[in-house]
Amino acid sequence: MAVVRILVTGFEPFGGQSLNPSWEVARALNGLALEGAQVVSVQLPCVFVQALPALQQALSQHRPDIVLALGQAEGRCDFSVERVAINVMDARIADNAGAQPIDVPVVAGAPAAYFSTLPIKALVAGLRDGGFPASVSQTAGTFVCNQVFYALQHALAGQGVLSGFVHLPLLPEQAAHWKGPTLPSWPASLQIAAAQHALKVLVAHRQQGLGDATISGGTLS
Repeated sequence: MAVVRILVTGFEPFGGQSLNPSWEVARALNGLALEGAQVVSVQLPCVFVQALPALQQALSQHRPDIVLALGQAEGRCDFSVERVAINVMDARIADNAGAQPIDVPVVAGAPAAYFSTLPIKALVAGLRDGGFPASVSQTAGTFVCNQVFYALQHALAGQGVLSGFVHLPLLPEQAAHWKGPTLPSWPASLQIAAAQHALKVLVAHRQQGLGDATISGGTLS
């Protein structure tokens, strides 16, 4: 059986922060050897005009079978497995280069949205079975996270690669100094353990050719 190639991406810190949990997790997973799989991690800039070239270079260089893109989402209290990426950039804050696109498509003329090709319901169930809080999220926002998620799905459409995006909670070091209400956080060790468990679920899914689980992951609002 061929080795399953896994690409994990995380972002550099942004918004004046010195840490980003997505990169702390991705960096810890770099070089990880799972049963029948190998992980490589790449840091993406939190800059609209730079993120997609960096992503495309990583896809071309590593030719992954599974891509797990990670991002930070303050206020999230679990592993938020994103369902859909939308074709718009509408930045509430400027990126790390000072750019703030408003109502600009990620890819001009491309579809309005793409769904994740990860088995999102099975992934949530697998994480919960492993003792890690997780849920399906219906929006990845309209900042660089969504831009990368959309471009990832656009680039890999029809290629049979399992790919998608997961938002992570803040780290305690971030939450302790966050302005405003107290926000939930997970220590890095817990986030890394959850991500490693998630990769095991995805590898097993890939190797066994399973379909997604038919369980509820919707919301009322």
